[in-house]
Amino acid sequence: MLKVNDKVPSFTLENEDGEMVSSADLLGSKYILFFYPKDDSPGCTKQACSIRDHFKYITKLGYKVYGVSPDKVAKHKKFIAKYEFQYSLLADTEKSLINAFEVWGPKKFMGREIVGVYRSTFIINEEGIITHVIDKVKTKIHGEQILAAINEEQT
Repeated sequence: MLKVNDKVPSFTLENEDGEMVSSADLLGSKYILFFYPKDDSPGCTKQACSIRDHFKYITKLGYKVYGVSPDKVAKHKKFIAKYEFQYSLLADTEKSLINAFEVWGPKKFMGREIVGVYRSTFIINEEGIITHVIDKVKTKIHGEQILAAINEEQT
């Protein structure tokens, strides 16, 4: 998994509206990439809703927010509409960004081993450098985890 002080790998992915979002376009902006396994699953919904509920505080601190999963654009669009997310979800159907961030591999789920996305969040500065990694995501309070990480950086 990428770590603090690593440069964000170059990427271009499609959001829920069919617009391309790229690392090059995000230079000069602070942003958050949160990786999650699947739209509309119980844990992922709790995580995404917690971020939604803290979104205004995150953006007041100057950050953009993007969720990343292997789901398709159409599924992202439905997920956003259902839960009224104010941020974009990026479709990484080829797992190019997921693999570049090294957040794909074997993991335990309900007592058995599967292969999937490691739930993790990266906070990135204006130069495209990772300033914080949250790899122990607590789905119900993930928005609070993000705010705590941002506040820790600013002190």
